[in-house]
Amino acid sequence: MAITRAFKNAVHQERRKTPIVVNGDMAVAQRGTTVTGLGDGDEGYTTVDRMRQTVTAGAGRYTCKQTADAPTDSGFDKCIEFDCTTADTSIAADEYFGMDYRAEGHDVQHLKWGTANAEYLTVGFWMKCDAAIDYSVGFINSDNSRHIRSLFTTSTSWTYHCIPFIGDTDSGPNDDFGEGLRLRFIFHAGSDSTSGTLATSWESTTAANQHVGGGSFFASTDRSIKMTGLQLERGYFTAETMPPFQHESMSENLKRCQRYFFRQGDEGGYAALGSGVCENTSQAYVMINLPTTMRTSPSASFTNNVTLFDGDTFNTSSSINSTQKGTNCVRLTVTGNSGVANGNGATLHVENSTSFCDFNSEL
Repeated sequence: MAITRAFKNAVHQERRKTPIVVNGDMAVAQRGTTVTGLGDGDEGYTTVDRMRQTVTAGAGRYTCKQTADAPTDSGFDKCIEFDCTTADTSIAADEYFGMDYRAEGHDVQHLKWGTANAEYLTVGFWMKCDAAIDYSVGFINSDNSRHIRSLFTTSTSWTYHCIPFIGDTDSGPNDDFGEGLRLRFIFHAGSDSTSGTLATSWESTTAANQHVGGGSFFASTDRSIKMTGLQLERGYFTAETMPPFQHESMSENLKRCQRYFFRQGDEGGYAALGSGVCENTSQAYVMINLPTTMRTSPSASFTNNVTLFDGDTFNTSSSINSTQKGTNCVRLTVTGNSGVANGNGATLHVENSTSFCDFNSEL
């Protein structure tokens, strides 16, 4: 035990300055901690940052939440949790439920995929489920439509899973800010994804080869999945030799998450969003500085009452007319629900803790 422990905490390779996976400890949840009634074609990021879910149409429903549960003495205190609330045992061919982690192409160039020296990539994670079930995990080489898959078996106690994947010598991700690599977990699928042969080596993406032999999360309302400590490491590792999870401070973690998504104004009160000038009698342009450089120019949207103030009049229920985008600062043209004084200074702020502005640059 002492020898194994010493080896696990030794330096196995030159570590990256920052881990590939952002928010692998599931600590940041800018959008909120619980969303219920998910299913029937829902797709996107719901609670825990960077963990993207996709559900095609079907009867199954689930709750996604950030939960204060983690393996004992692991250094983690949060996990992402999925709970089945409506079962679906009559599975249509095109049904599917999965979770993705999507990485930018320039962040995985060190893997040297697309060359004879392509390196292994090992995925590690902690998981606890309601029963022993086979789910599948693997990678999609997004720029070249290629994939590889593996099955793993869950447990009713927190269990560490470590699964190495051989590198793709055929083609590699583009060196850009777009999606270059997709880590995909599949928890439920119909025959469109299970009728082939599991893609245990790299091949052109074939839907039928994704989840062969895999079980169904929607088989019962007892189904639950908890996951934390998600990491990707260059090289071939086992559970005994996997480098320790590279913990980051909360501020570092949040800043990395905000490269992809930033919610401003939900801290309550009349939180300021930005300021600018009224450019005519109905609109103002407002400059908003972003907390970090975002991946690309973000989209912007308001939720609930956001107030435009021209020094004399409070315009509630403001709306975004247009956006001039940047990756460090955005200019919004905002229309209030009544007139503004042309040439006056303008401020934009929220009215309460349920009002906010979202800036989205997700993969």
